[in-house]
Amino acid sequence: MKNYVIVPHFCHVVLPVFRYFVAVRFEIEVLAHNRELACVRSCYDEGKRVAETLMFDYHRQHGIEIRVARIFNTYGPRMNIDDGRVVSDFIAQAVRGEPLTVQAPGTQTRSFCYVSDMVDGLIWLMEGENTGPINIGNPGEFTMIELAETVKELINPDVEITMVENTLDDPRQRKPDIAKAKELLGWEPKVKLRDGLLLMEDDF
Repeated sequence: MKNYVIVPHFCHVVLPVFRYFVAVRFEIEVLAHNRELACVRSCYDEGKRVAETLMFDYHRQHGIEIRVARIFNTYGPRMNIDDGRVVSDFIAQAVRGEPLTVQAPGTQTRSFCYVSDMVDGLIWLMEGENTGPINIGNPGEFTMIELAETVKELINPDVEITMVENTLDDPRQRKPDIAKAKELLGWEPKVKLRDGLLLMEDDF
């Protein structure tokens, strides 16, 4: 039996914050670190960076077989309704009849991958021969205003959408380039955001 080590990247979602450039549209697997090391979010960035470094060091020095996935924003059933992530926040607020709070300016983008697509991508990676890193995510890109409006339309048309202050150093754009996943794994996501949101609402 093969022993694998998966290093989840961003995500935690997910956020591939190693390559944060406002001007860059697609986030590819080549790292270009461009964030101040002493900023509030640097521990998040550097934790993922050092994890990948350690995995590849063990791979090179000890011949351990590894697979490295860079996971982008993922959502779906069984998320904690109060976990603070934007999809679960919006759905929870809509279900409760509360205003959907969009962090200013609302034009920042994210890409959301439904959990079943994410699991399929990880399985394809684990069962293949490519070490990675490989981006696993959905390249469909939505502004936060678009996400809020979609949640409002699908779940509770009566709620309001309000703008609130943004967090420090919030990335303005997040969109994975999944060309390697398509080419090397034969994988790409299938679930559309609108369909996934409805499935998630049922769970809440």
